[in-house]
Amino acid sequence: MIQILGAALAAAVLTAPPAYDAAAWRGDLVRLETELEARYANLAWMGSVESGVDVPSLVRRAEVALRAARSDTEAGEALRAFVAGFHDGHLSELTTLAPAPAGGFEPEQPALDPLDPVTGCASIGHASTASVAFSLPFESLPGVRLLGDGQDSVFRVGLAEVDGRRLGLVRIQAFRARAFPQACRRAWAQAREAGRPITRAELGEAAGRLWLKALADQLKTLRGAGAEGVVVDVGNNSGGDDSGDWIARLFGSRPIASARLLVVDAPAGRAYLDEEIADLTDALAAKPNVEARRALEKALAQFEARKAVLGTRPCDLSWVWRERRAWRDVACRRMVEAGYADGPLPGLPAHAYGDVRSEQALAWSTAVQDLQGAWPGPAYVLIDRKTFSSAEMFSATMRDNGAAKIVGGRSGGDGCGFMGDAPPLTLPHSRLRFRIPNCMRLRADGTDEVAGVAPDLPVVPAEAESDRARAARVLRTISADLGR
Repeated sequence: MIQILGAALAAAVLTAPPAYDAAAWRGDLVRLETELEARYANLAWMGSVESGVDVPSLVRRAEVALRAARSDTEAGEALRAFVAGFHDGHLSELTTLAPAPAGGFEPEQPALDPLDPVTGCASIGHASTASVAFSLPFESLPGVRLLGDGQDSVFRVGLAEVDGRRLGLVRIQAFRARAFPQACRRAWAQAREAGRPITRAELGEAAGRLWLKALADQLKTLRGAGAEGVVVDVGNNSGGDDSGDWIARLFGSRPIASARLLVVDAPAGRAYLDEEIADLTDALAAKPNVEARRALEKALAQFEARKAVLGTRPCDLSWVWRERRAWRDVACRRMVEAGYADGPLPGLPAHAYGDVRSEQALAWSTAVQDLQGAWPGPAYVLIDRKTFSSAEMFSATMRDNGAAKIVGGRSGGDGCGFMGDAPPLTLPHSRLRFRIPNCMRLRADGTDEVAGVAPDLPVVPAEAESDRARAARVLRTISADLGR
């Protein structure tokens, strides 16, 4: 019996988790602060009074919590609370990884069956990953009629009769074509009809084009149906890709200028600059016409000059852990100019150089140059606290260019996330992993888009008010504004 008990005790000692190491956890906090100083694009903004974030208080709370912690679980929660306190959805925890399995392998891609577009589109990632329904239940109100439900059609679209005015309603639940599987199925059908091979790459490109064209067509349909204004619903929209900037060109008749883009003065920023330099170099190698070549050479010289200054301007951001400063007084932000959200240029007129390859290397939004101005009238963008990332880019671009008024509540505040490769941070002791944004978009007033977009026409939840009642209030607010 004694031998059995001894063996059991020995086994328990061997399998017991390691003792809580308070010093190692404090070291993880210091490492996290150091890495944020080095490569977090929004750190200087977060240190500003205007951000509304009290970073020194976050540090103090984390240090107090770590001193009080008695387990890895408590210490982990202290670091998570520290990161969450920045209120930046792009600065967030990733899954902690287990060691690589022995003999692991990547499964082969399944063959695409030309007769099975449903499975095929799903297998390449086209799926409704966000709510197709409007973010407020407009569909349930009297006087609202759907023209497309977003299931059989690409977009959910409708008309609303409000106080004698007719409003168009368009739901954009995500700014990525893959979230709209009907666009993929249409691309699949067109490829089959034309006898073209059905491949992943061609389907992805074709679905993206069809998705954008479907939106333009729906806007034209609303014009033809007599809509006096259009409501673009991007509430409960987690974001997507650069289409958030492009789609702004479908609205209004005036030119749209994209936000200034900056990347962090670190290797993560260098990766994006290298990518742009490569794209511009490839466009020049295609031997464009004289005007396009001059524009490409100028843009290339600018990006090479930006890359040359990386790491040459010392910038101490350690003050953010101790004090708060006014944004205008923060001269050193550890950021490098990187053109615009639209690429090297803030935009281009349609067919500016008669050379699509050069135009798209200079301004990515030329992908929609044949769709510009599909809706020329008054536009309203509906946002809420779950409007993030690319949806904020769209909202801010529309507002800053006078293409729309913003309705609803303040957006969630993610701003720019990642341009190019941005490897996550793995802390040495805890192995907690965090992704760190490497880019910043600046609004027309010079503020960081991560602050969120404020509404011109606030319509926020009220006590004892149903979602249906608030939906009706949004439409009445817009109708009254149109009347003014």
